[in-house]
Amino acid sequence: LNRGFTEMHCMSGHSNFVSCVCIIPPSDLYPRGLIATGGNDHNICIFTIDNPAPLYMLKGHKNTVCSLSSGKFGTLLSGSWDTTAKVWLNDRCMMTLQGHTAAIWAVKILPEQGLMLTGSADKTIKLWKAGRCERTFTGHEDCVRGLAILSETEFLSCANDASVRRWQISGECLQVYYGHTNYIYSISVFPRCKDFITTGEDRSLRIWKQGECTQTIRLPAQSVWCCCVLDNGDIVVGASDGIIRVFTESLERTASAEEIQAFENELAQASIDPKTGDLGDINADDLPGREHLKDPGTRDGQTRLIKDNGKVEAYQWSVSEGRWIKIGDVVGSSGATQQTSGKVLFEGKEYDYVFTIDVNENGPSYKLPYNITDDPWLTAYNFLQKNDLNPMFLDQVAKFIMDNTKGQTLLSTSNQFSDPFTGAGRYVPGSSSGLSTVPGADPFTGAGRYVPGSASNVVPPVGGVDPFTGMGAYQSTAAKVENIYFPKKDAVTFDQANPTQILGKLKELNGSAAEEHKLTEDDLIILEKLLSATCNASAETPTAQQLQTLWRAVNWPEDIVFPALDILRLSVRHPTVNENFCSEKEHVQFIILLLKFLNPKGKQANQLLALRALCNCFVSHAGQKLMMEQRDEIMTQAIETKSGNNKSIHIALATLTLNYAVCLHKVNNIEGKAQCLSVISTVMEVVQDLEAIFRLLVALGTLISDDTNAVQLAKSLGVDSQIKKYASVSEPAKVKECCRFVLNLL
Repeated sequence: LNRGFTEMHCMSGHSNFVSCVCIIPPSDLYPRGLIATGGNDHNICIFTIDNPAPLYMLKGHKNTVCSLSSGKFGTLLSGSWDTTAKVWLNDRCMMTLQGHTAAIWAVKILPEQGLMLTGSADKTIKLWKAGRCERTFTGHEDCVRGLAILSETEFLSCANDASVRRWQISGECLQVYYGHTNYIYSISVFPRCKDFITTGEDRSLRIWKQGECTQTIRLPAQSVWCCCVLDNGDIVVGASDGIIRVFTESLERTASAEEIQAFENELAQASIDPKTGDLGDINADDLPGREHLKDPGTRDGQTRLIKDNGKVEAYQWSVSEGRWIKIGDVVGSSGATQQTSGKVLFEGKEYDYVFTIDVNENGPSYKLPYNITDDPWLTAYNFLQKNDLNPMFLDQVAKFIMDNTKGQTLLSTSNQFSDPFTGAGRYVPGSSSGLSTVPGADPFTGAGRYVPGSASNVVPPVGGVDPFTGMGAYQSTAAKVENIYFPKKDAVTFDQANPTQILGKLKELNGSAAEEHKLTEDDLIILEKLLSATCNASAETPTAQQLQTLWRAVNWPEDIVFPALDILRLSVRHPTVNENFCSEKEHVQFIILLLKFLNPKGKQANQLLALRALCNCFVSHAGQKLMMEQRDEIMTQAIETKSGNNKSIHIALATLTLNYAVCLHKVNNIEGKAQCLSVISTVMEVVQDLEAIFRLLVALGTLISDDTNAVQLAKSLGVDSQIKKYASVSEPAKVKECCRFVLNLL
């Protein structure tokens, strides 16, 4: 009878060690599910069950990928030493979650759609919703190593501070569990209850029931890296001796007497290093002899040390067998203290050295991490690049490294096992305490270049009334309603204007402006001509002089600038003006100016007009190109204006999102769509005004039309449950109808 497991495949695809594995549940396309692995080579490999070679690889992280979690609809969440987490859909990166300042060692997708958790070496856990950080959980005193989900509202975390914490999604810590004597690496929950298991650097697997540690199973290996509970309640652990062990409560699956004896012998021969603190402070002289084992233990997993012929031995009490089982000899080995092992933690990774380099007397000092295996010249070069320092220091820094690591040769690592999280061979007690973490060196640069002329499946427009302007009273009929709403083909602009009023206000404010800002009578006439050239379909083309005058006016102080901004909003619709402000040479100043006005602490009139001006930029090719190139910046700033409950601002923000959706529908840029979906989801939560909601719904419909990836992403962000309530709005009918068309796609 073979109660065990047999090896089916040896899958390979990584060029260096594999640090995490995760199952992607079955789907229509892959009815048996997939397997994802993350590696030290910065890549993620995706395998089918039947093939030892990868189906495809996911590239994008800039350092080791050390944690993976899969969600519904084919989403995969990855965490990396590069301080970011990434959300993948099939073979594409949808979004990058930025905010941690050190390696992300644990990630989990929560059952409620759109919610994700990340745990980091910066000691914090973050909750993300639709790609934005909603909340940061603080409490752990050292690197967070593992996360486990209890329910839609609760989760557990374990850390290098040897504690487990139970949290509510809303932010409060409900309970702290102590029991381990060292780093806890992994945590896993029993199916259908709140009991859980943990493993760590103290050679143990611990089983927790009703909040108490009810059983401790010692293993013949120092580091027990990972654990998981199978559906049948069996427990699987992987340890630093390269062996996977399965523990069970079921009698028919229990190993044979020989196997159990072999495990006990292995345990009895293990040598325990007293410096690790696994068994508390040990003073060999004070220990009792073998007679101490005649007294029975008081609880399962209790440890007792005895001294026999000058040798210290460790035993553990087994309640089920009513006897003390030897778990190893205590030896004074090469102690793993920071002084002796020399490993130093920096930004969540372990190094042989972390030097402090002062480039000049009064400037800041920089940290330079270095492993004996590294090339000193390459390390010096990367250090100068990362800190933006003068390359002429190269020789000096390389020489400094060589001088300070003299005589250090590489130890043989053939028999050592490497920590899949930090890449280190042994843990270092206390090495990470009080270490300042430096913000990650590779911030997200934002993808999504504009690709002119890329194919788009454009559907010819359907007849019907324009729901934006309401031209021709819109009639809802009993006939089958046609989808006249999306995908929208053209940008929506803000055209309403009253030139007389705008100029009147400009003149009035000019009168009270400080001398250096005052416009002359001629300037005012020039601006009046510009307004008439851009508002009336006259044949006149705006002149360079007019645009220079406008530029001076929009740089007025923010309490009086709004009429000038309004002229900018109207004139940027004109191809000449659009080309002038959005072209290669001018656009940086132009975007900086508009983004400055989007500050949520600034005046609401300026926020509104800046958003409207950005919407109107989309009318010409130059404007579209600029808006797409600067999408990441613009969207990140614009979304902040949602906080003030101003209906007009909300409509302008929704329109900006819609105009992005129109462009993204044409170029099929999934990263851009992901950002847009995240904005729609975030803005939907605060907006009350139905016109703004309608525009967001059209944006949503446009983004997901003809794109199954975008549909899956919208579902995984939980957008469908967010918009359901609008399917029953009675007035205006366009909201309800548009919402139903969107829900049909989801």
